[in-house]
Amino acid sequence: QVQLVESGGGLVQAGESLRLSCVASGSRYSINAMGWYRQAPGKQREPVAAITSGGNTNYAEAVKGRFTISRDNAKNTVYLQMNSLKPEDTAVYYCNANFPDRAYWGQGTQVTVSS
Repeated sequence: QVQLVESGGGLVQAGESLRLSCVASGSRYSINAMGWYRQAPGKQREPVAAITSGGNTNYAEAVKGRFTISRDNAKNTVYLQMNSLKPEDTAVYYCNANFPDRAYWGQGTQVTVSS
């Protein structure tokens, strides 16, 4: 059974930083692309950042220059370094991992940014 476990969320003030982590376990397959999504109250889930197995990245316009996605393939882990956080970054952040058979989601971690 594949599991994705996120950690690193919390409550911070505007301008501060957080680092999210997501560890995937339970599959004998290698992971293709990994990414982070977020969902704010009353809004749809939206993509934040993604990274391929080869390290190519892309970001939502709203986070470019502030967030950095990275991964450690040996540890099946993806990270999201979030700097210069804004109140509008407040959301539940979800990890996503694409395996050859299907995609899996984590349970989400809350990020709250106060002004």
